[in-house]
Amino acid sequence: MKGTRYTEPQILDAGDRVQKPAVSAANQRWSMDFMSDQLASGQRFRVLNVVDDFTRECLVMHVGTSITGADVARLLTTVLAERAPPAMIVTDNGPEFISKALDQWAHERGIIQHFNRPRKPVENAYIESFNGRVRYECLNLHWFQTLPQARQIVAAWHQDYNEVRPHSSLDDRSPNEYARLKQAG
Repeated sequence: MKGTRYTEPQILDAGDRVQKPAVSAANQRWSMDFMSDQLASGQRFRVLNVVDDFTRECLVMHVGTSITGADVARLLTTVLAERAPPAMIVTDNGPEFISKALDQWAHERGIIQHFNRPRKPVENAYIESFNGRVRYECLNLHWFQTLPQARQIVAAWHQDYNEVRPHSSLDDRSPNEYARLKQAG
């Protein structure tokens, strides 16, 4: 199973930056990360975000109190029912991402897993930028009373982000509109 993991061919110094290949089409590279927040009761919850680096589409925004590597694999399988698998998925070294369940899932589909160096979030700039938007425009604006309420609010933000909001990096189109335009060719 370890054959699916992407490793750099040279030894890097702590200050070196790792360049990933540029993306030029949907499903070449997806980025994933978790965010945390809490309900009014103090109970913590997490949000799993998955973004296509080319189209900037948010493919998954899953809210839960406990999300395992097997859950991540299950959620990604759901996405693959509607679109082609990515060539590569970029993540940090979180336990869900380095799990046997996700490693096996990626291996079975021929997907390369690229793990950023520890404490180098800049190596996954697409998802870090996305997370910043989610934090500023959604999570920080709401006082979540219940988990279902958090799920509902996050789902509404997710839909608006993908379908309505124009992005300057996408020629002022929404991610879904940009993806349709590029797919039509």
